[in-house]
Amino acid sequence: MNYETFAAVYDSVMDDSLYPQWLDFTKRHLNENVQTILELACGTGDLAILLAQNNYQVTGLDLSNEMLTIADRKAFDADCQMQFLQGDMRDLKDVGAFDAVTCFSDSLCYLSDEPDMQLTFDEVFSVLNDGGTFIFDVHSVKQIEEGFKDYSFHDQTEEFAFLWDSYPGLVPHSVEHFLTFFVQENGETFIRHDELHQERTYPVADFLRMLENAGFTKVEVFGDFTDEAPTKECKRVFFVAHKD
Repeated sequence: MNYETFAAVYDSVMDDSLYPQWLDFTKRHLNENVQTILELACGTGDLAILLAQNNYQVTGLDLSNEMLTIADRKAFDADCQMQFLQGDMRDLKDVGAFDAVTCFSDSLCYLSDEPDMQLTFDEVFSVLNDGGTFIFDVHSVKQIEEGFKDYSFHDQTEEFAFLWDSYPGLVPHSVEHFLTFFVQENGETFIRHDELHQERTYPVADFLRMLENAGFTKVEVFGDFTDEAPTKECKRVFFVAHKD
């Protein structure tokens, strides 16, 4: 699948109403002196562009070169100056130093196990300036175990059809998403593409322990884009970790 085709599919199935909510949450929890932000798992760049348009100096990092090609084109079209880097969030030694690091859209849940999560937290701590802030969200345990139980979503346009079915994963607090795309290529033929996405989360106490192990001394926890503590019904849990 070429990147233009994948971009149309990815951006069509992504709920773009979430980007302004991530932006607002970020701005509420950053102090006025923040200038530089590293956005981990930036994808096709929508949130990075919003941050840049709010006068932050943004660097976006993603594992996918195809996603970054799309992000770079979007930034050019929006007349936004920013840097995009291909890389792994578990290895940030060459990306520079930042006032803040963000990672949204439950991207951390794609890390396979606790050692990878701890390594990522360690790397984020190392690239934060003193006084820096790390903001991220993850799926709640309830969302993973109940919200995605027997979940099925199908969508189609004239150019593609998209099928998403979720099943419990093989390890605690995990889920497997089976994605099937039927994408029109060369203007006529529909080609099938299958993907398996595996996500895993942890209880809040486990995230707090790993953040403390990384060196973060103050961590605030919120639920579902609010500034209130998460409830048992929350779908997303937000963390704001500070490097003193």
